[in-house]
Amino acid sequence: MKLVIVDDDPLVRQSLTLLLEKETDFTVIGVAANGEEALRLCETHQPDVILMDIRMPVMDGIECTKRVSETWPQIRIMMLTTFKDEQNIRLALNAGAKGYVLKSSSIDDMAQQIRTLAAGSSVLDADVLKEIVSPTEQYQLVDQLTKRENDIVEAIAKGLSNQEIANALFLSVGTVRNTLSVILDKLELRDRTQLAIFYWKQVRK
Repeated sequence: MKLVIVDDDPLVRQSLTLLLEKETDFTVIGVAANGEEALRLCETHQPDVILMDIRMPVMDGIECTKRVSETWPQIRIMMLTTFKDEQNIRLALNAGAKGYVLKSSSIDDMAQQIRTLAAGSSVLDADVLKEIVSPTEQYQLVDQLTKRENDIVEAIAKGLSNQEIANALFLSVGTVRNTLSVILDKLELRDRTQLAIFYWKQVRK
């Protein structure tokens, strides 16, 4: 899996490169100190996943995420930052990020989150999700979903891939995929990221 690391702190770039390349399925094909450098790397290398900081000089991570998502929609972007305020989270997700992970995550967790993201799932830290959920908006799961559909929504909110959901619920991957399409249609949502956010708006703390 080809990775690009985008962060204005050279120590972060170096540390992440060394740690992630210990994983046999990861190759860091480039690092960038700002969004403009990241765009040039995308033009020449087109990575599978970008680990994107938010606050950087020249071009910040939000603007870069928007441009990458518009030009290379197949590239999966995971925000990797210290900021978990609602404004930055919403801006990143609206710009096209499919993951939002805090730098305080362990390297083992981060590696698994990258794999989950690359497999097509959303990755949102539980602490991050709490920041975008207003306490007044938290309800029980919606009635129009069946028990199985609610179980799948919960699994997606926890970052599980279709294969992992199938294993956990004793279903085929095809059944999970088809049920997910039904859920998105019922709830009028676009993708897994929106569905994960929807879930955390429906459950009580």
